[in-house]
Amino acid sequence: MAWKTTWLLFLLVGVAAVWTARPRTELLNVCMNAKHHKEKPGPEDKLHEQCSPWKKNACCSVNTSQEAHKDISYLYRFNWDHCGKMKPACKHHFIQDTCLYECSPNLGPWIQEVNHSWRKERFLNVPLCKEDCQIWWEDCRTSYTCKTNWHKGWNWTSGYNQCPVRAACHRFDFYFPTPAALCNEIWSHSYKVSNYGRGSGRCIQMWFDPAQGNPNEEVARF
Repeated sequence: MAWKTTWLLFLLVGVAAVWTARPRTELLNVCMNAKHHKEKPGPEDKLHEQCSPWKKNACCSVNTSQEAHKDISYLYRFNWDHCGKMKPACKHHFIQDTCLYECSPNLGPWIQEVNHSWRKERFLNVPLCKEDCQIWWEDCRTSYTCKTNWHKGWNWTSGYNQCPVRAACHRFDFYFPTPAALCNEIWSHSYKVSNYGRGSGRCIQMWFDPAQGNPNEEVARF
């Protein structure tokens, strides 16, 4: 009888593992289970401006793509200008980052389950192409912020994020002395700067020319 009980427990553990594991086929062409993502990717012909590269196959709706370009939008009520006006060149990268997060169906290999009130999944250590990170840092280094981790620790009493008490505003390159510090730390290691460059097929591009196809599809399959 004991061996039957042991075998039954082993079988149940195995079944549970199958149910909780994400099958390999589900790592490709998938949307995260998060606040504004569609259930499945598909065409969205009218995606707005910086989100338009994903119009042939997107996890975001037209409305989400429009809101991604607004300050303190309904998406997350996030205030880019929490330490004075963010420079347009810097904000451009954060909009592009939002478009990648909301629209890309090619981040499946890096999706992780989380227990947040506003999402059930996130991505972790996405290999961001080194040029994309370098330019992001260069365009933002003279803008101002008060934190290194933008995922948590804000004062939300006003309905949007403000700097917490005793968090001083300094230039980005004070809080993020290197490109890797910015890209790896700002969203709790959502990104991990790659040693590979754009066009290598080994790193995720934050932006691409849709006329040339989506290079991130190959990266997800790699």
